[in-house]
Amino acid sequence: MKEETTLQRNLLDAGCSDASAALVERLVENGRIQDALHEMRAIRCGLMEELHQSQRRIDCLDYLIRKTEKEIHTK
Repeated sequence: MKEETTLQRNLLDAGCSDASAALVERLVENGRIQDALHEMRAIRCGLMEELHQSQRRIDCLDYLIRKTEKEIHTK
């Protein structure tokens, strides 16, 4: 089994899948730096979308919390 590289570990720590980390690693090893950068940017976009989805859910919960607190205080 191939030893995990620092790049792979960092990619995994950043939330990349094993397959994505391995792909980026192969691209770098083969000198395809621009392709590796493109792949990392695509992964980043996916993570940002997940972040935005989580933020929308948090916003909904915040709204419900404020609404419920307001109802408690008006009774």
